[in-house]
Amino acid sequence: MLRQWPFAIPLLFLALFFFYPLIAIFRLSLFEDGRLALTALRPLIEKPYYVGVLWFTTWQAAASTAGALGLGLPAAFIFARFRFPGKTLLRAFTTLPFVMPTVVVAAAFSALLGPRGLANDLLAGVGLPPLALQNTIWIILIAHIFYNTSVIIRIVGGFWAHLDPRLTAAAAVLGASPWLRFRRITAPLLLPAIAAAGALVFLFNFTSFGVILILGGPGFATLEVEIYRTAVRLFNLPVAAALSLLQMLFTLGLMALYTRLQARLAAPLEFRPAAHTQTPPRGLGQRSFLFGTLILLGLFTLSPLLALLWRSLSLGGQIGVQHYADLFVNRSDSVFFVTPIIAARNSLLIALATVCLSLIVGLSAAYLLAGDRKRRPLAALLDPIFMLPLGTSAVTLGFGYIIALDRPPLNLRASVAILPIAHTLIAFPFVLRAALPVLRGLNPRLREAAALLGASPVRVWRHIDLPILARALVVGVIFAFTISMGEFGASLLISRPQFPTLPVAIYRFLGQPGLANYGQALALSVLLMITTAVGFLGIENLRYGDIGEF
Repeated sequence: MLRQWPFAIPLLFLALFFFYPLIAIFRLSLFEDGRLALTALRPLIEKPYYVGVLWFTTWQAAASTAGALGLGLPAAFIFARFRFPGKTLLRAFTTLPFVMPTVVVAAAFSALLGPRGLANDLLAGVGLPPLALQNTIWIILIAHIFYNTSVIIRIVGGFWAHLDPRLTAAAAVLGASPWLRFRRITAPLLLPAIAAAGALVFLFNFTSFGVILILGGPGFATLEVEIYRTAVRLFNLPVAAALSLLQMLFTLGLMALYTRLQARLAAPLEFRPAAHTQTPPRGLGQRSFLFGTLILLGLFTLSPLLALLWRSLSLGGQIGVQHYADLFVNRSDSVFFVTPIIAARNSLLIALATVCLSLIVGLSAAYLLAGDRKRRPLAALLDPIFMLPLGTSAVTLGFGYIIALDRPPLNLRASVAILPIAHTLIAFPFVLRAALPVLRGLNPRLREAAALLGASPVRVWRHIDLPILARALVVGVIFAFTISMGEFGASLLISRPQFPTLPVAIYRFLGQPGLANYGQALALSVLLMITTAVGFLGIENLRYGDIGEF
């Protein structure tokens, strides 16, 4: 019995810090004085403003998804079908925008296209009028396309790379033109992958928060942003709860659509290894398309991040590290009245606590799901439940913590511990998915042999499981660390003003007037960008080939 208790850890954690806050949102939005009432839902129907918020949330997500597909599909084709030098490194760099925290992306586009951005400096130098993209729909759409193009490349390109080329070769022998072969064979086979990738990108855009809040300004609001404004600025908790409920219903619907489309990718096809389907580009046309697409993709992917780095060093007219030195200075008019670098220290401490909690919860969940045959029915039920936090918006979770964790026995609202708990809820599924394939592939005879030789369960784990798991656990640790360092939505709602995290500090500094505040925001963003980039490249080098889902 004592050997089974660790399996209760992930279930208890989800019950206390996921389902309990969500139930609190349901109670606040659907019940009044203990009785079912729809009072909080009426404004969503009666006021045109909320209908407009839902409409804007939907159409901007659709437009952003169309843009990501437009750029991502040609890139998916070249990564799927061509073999060229530096391909692995370039593919990793195209994924870099997706793993960047939203505040870094917002700061990067502000540094590139904002009023004080690099593009406007260059335009002013040649006598052209400046770009006025800040607080417009265009910069929102560009940032979303920047964010999500890599999802299209990864999902569609990965599927495309393994399609059997003999199908199109047979059609070519029968006289079909390249366009006819694509329209009749390749496109229908790719359609489930394109639909699944599009649904996932639409979900990300639908729940967008940081990009809308920072780049869009007060004139734009998705459901996610409106939950934050209604709860924090207007303190209208019942309406915020109703918006959260609406958000959850749409999110669950989109997740259900995505999982059904993903299931279609498992259709019985004869796949081929990517090494057998890829060829070097032949002819001027293929080479021009390859290099043209790579140049466009590289400029679009790297220019905002490079502009962020350059502006952090050159803002104010002189090249130097003055804005980085200012991070250690506590000015009297500081937003937090603490040294800005303290926010980085806070995020580091919270990230370390998140790593520890994520390892405990994620590894316990992985062992539960990878158990013996007796637990397989339970594992089939629990596997999607453990992934539910990834389909729930961070702002909704943060709002749930505000209304649920403010009374005994879980009075954590004013405690610093609430931040690593919230971050763990988002991070532990990544630890789970990193460790689970390795555990399922572990030969049980190794444990049995060690046990026959007299090793205790702890010694078996330390000498058998741990060496095999070590690499996957390092990947999970890096995931948890970088996710915690960049988490913004929940942190903005539940962090204490005197204990800011790095993303919250960046957001506050971006919202303050003055060159010094803007320079500190850029410097903090560069630190977070480098941390995330190093972590992601470490994950790419440490993962077991393509094992795992992330």
